[in-house]
Amino acid sequence: MALSGPEVEKQVPAEPRPGCKLQSWWSLAFCLCFYGFMSQMRPGESFITPYLLGPDKNFTQKQVTNEITPVLSYSYLAVLVPVFLLTDYLRYKPVLLLQGLSYVSVWLLLLFGSSVLHMQFMEFFFSITMAARIAYSSYIFSLVPPACYQRMAGYSRASVLLGVFTSSVLGQLLVTVGRIPFSTLNYISLAFLAFSLVLTLFLKRPKRSLFFNRGAPACAGASPSELDRMNLGQVQPTGGKPGQLPASWRDSALAHMLRELGHTARLPQLRLWSLWWVFNSAGYYLIVYYVHILWNVVNPTTDTTRVYNGGADAASTLLGAITSFAAGFVKIRWALWAKLIIAVVTVLQAGLIFLMYKTSNIWLCYSAFVLFRGSHQLLVPIATFQIASSLSQELRALVFGVNTFLATVLKTIITLVVSDKRGLGLPVRSQFLIYFVYFLVLFVAYVLAALLSGLRHFRQGRHQPLPPAQELMSPVQEQGVQDGPAPEDGVWATGEQPEAKA
Repeated sequence: MALSGPEVEKQVPAEPRPGCKLQSWWSLAFCLCFYGFMSQMRPGESFITPYLLGPDKNFTQKQVTNEITPVLSYSYLAVLVPVFLLTDYLRYKPVLLLQGLSYVSVWLLLLFGSSVLHMQFMEFFFSITMAARIAYSSYIFSLVPPACYQRMAGYSRASVLLGVFTSSVLGQLLVTVGRIPFSTLNYISLAFLAFSLVLTLFLKRPKRSLFFNRGAPACAGASPSELDRMNLGQVQPTGGKPGQLPASWRDSALAHMLRELGHTARLPQLRLWSLWWVFNSAGYYLIVYYVHILWNVVNPTTDTTRVYNGGADAASTLLGAITSFAAGFVKIRWALWAKLIIAVVTVLQAGLIFLMYKTSNIWLCYSAFVLFRGSHQLLVPIATFQIASSLSQELRALVFGVNTFLATVLKTIITLVVSDKRGLGLPVRSQFLIYFVYFLVLFVAYVLAALLSGLRHFRQGRHQPLPPAQELMSPVQEQGVQDGPAPEDGVWATGEQPEAKA
């Protein structure tokens, strides 16, 4: 990808040079990570549901479950693609400003809104913040040289996770130890968000982006992109056969990328992990959206100091970070064992969802959610690697964008049927029973696929030797794989899904 920012006019070395350039790179990395940390400081987020159901707002459980929360899925589906395109076209910073303004709007509506309509607008603005999270993930790579991608990805992910963890712990300490009411906690969140919005104003705006604002590679160290390899400058004659698309459309970057995507979709591992991304992500985010309402049903206490949602969110974030890190050391023949491993994790998730549905012990419910979230985060980096390892950066963005969009469509359909008052309008416990059945069906599908794969391998015997075990690789290593023979186990560039509202 072409470099962005003031550096594009210069030749950037493969590694930061000693002295002022190294100091400049570290200063840039610190600023980006500090912004990523501060943007996650929302200590009141874990307590939004008990705040809405408590005496401050006094909404009914049915209103929150069947009228307010479903709007998040609908509006996220509506804004996902426009925000994704605007992120690249406007070169990141305006979308980061939009995200900051939307966060401020969310907490202003939480504090001063009084009707169901106000809370539905709150969910709409929250959906914008979720869709805009890709802007930060893309922005950080537009300001650093390719040789620093691996370190920058690690630093930025660590800063975001540390921000989420610190925010959850701070919120829990303020509620349990400080005995601060939820309304005061939301004012504190609003102050943090206003500060992060001010920080956004001081961020650089890159001169180039991935699709719309592209230019010639600025340095010898930058690898050519997929769009550069497609020879877009070679325009074919405008005349075409009747019924064919105009040449300007056939020769467009998007058309070339779609054709390339059609070729890569034939890879078995890309199909498998893309399907996992779509179906499991839809179920995962439905659990994350509604689990706070379930906690209020399991533990309907009026004593705010006994609400430990922040602690559960902090623990689940920490376990998710640990499992994501551990996934980098997994070395398995994925072509043979991927379906079985997915099936094992899926049936574990189904069991944890059933435990959340059945238990009346809040601590069991908390623990089940922590394990559920951690098990999902274990497979996310593996799926990211398997999908991304055989694709260029542009095609990665397209594939992950399509996968996320399809998962959002599926999640919206399930929400409309199961949760919305215009559908079944089920109470939250009944919804978790439906989600248990959903994951159970996925488990059966994965087991059948694993059995078929095993039988096929048994019949082939030794005619087709297995590929060697693979590990998760850095972007630099991945580029080496792409420049060489395509891996048999190949399949959005940062490998991080947008986090749902806690």
